[in-house]
Amino acid sequence: MSEARFRVVVVDDDFRVARLHTRIVEGVDGFVVTGTAGTVAEARELVESVQPDLVLADIYLPDGSGLDLVRAIDVDAIVLSAAVTASAVRRAFQRGAFAYLVKPFADEELAEQLRAYIRYRNLLDAQPELDQSTVDRARRVLHGAGAAGGAAGARRSPTETAVLEALAASGTALSAPAIAERIGISRATAQRYLSSLAHEGQLAIELQYGATGRPEHRYRTAGPR
Repeated sequence: MSEARFRVVVVDDDFRVARLHTRIVEGVDGFVVTGTAGTVAEARELVESVQPDLVLADIYLPDGSGLDLVRAIDVDAIVLSAAVTASAVRRAFQRGAFAYLVKPFADEELAEQLRAYIRYRNLLDAQPELDQSTVDRARRVLHGAGAAGGAAGARRSPTETAVLEALAASGTALSAPAIAERIGISRATAQRYLSSLAHEGQLAIELQYGATGRPEHRYRTAGPR
C-alpha cells in the first residue's frame, strides 16, 4: 500500500456498516480512515478534530440528517444511503455532496469512486489556476462521463473514464502496466478494462515485438492515427 494521502471520516449509525466501509476505504491506495461517527454531533466534533479530506455520510442518523451534516462542514463528501427518492438525491447534491451511492452497493463501486476522487484532486492540486478544459476534465472524472461522450459515455464507470482519458492524453499506444501505473489500479484490473474497451471498439490493439518472448499488447484510442 502507498502512503495515505487523504484522510476519511465514515459516518453511519450501524457500526457493522461503518466497519465495512472502513475496510473498503483502506483497501484503496492513498486513503486512511481517521475516525468513525454514529451521529451528526459526533461527526461534527470528529471533523473539527481530525480535519479530514473526505466524509462518507449516511442520511438517516439518530440525531438528524446526514444531509445537514454535509451542508454544515467544509469538506468533500460522498453520501451513502438507502434513500432512493429523487428529492433525497437532489438535496444531497444541493448540500454539496459530489457523489451518491445507493445502499446496498458493491465494494468496487465505492472503491472506484474513491479512485475517481484521487484523480479529481490530482487535477485540481497540480496547478494553482485552472483553464476550462481542466475544469471540464475534473467534472468528468467525478461524474464518470466517458471520453467517448454521448449516452454510452455517461454510463461509463470512473475507471473506464480514467483509462480512456489516460490514453487520450498520452497520444500514443500504452500497455496495461503503463495504464495501471498512470491511474493507480492493478495491472489485472487495467488489462480487464482495456480488453473490454477494445471489444467495444473504443480502443485499437497494437503488438509491440521485443527481442525475445511474446509480443506485448498496447492500446490506443480507436480512429485515425
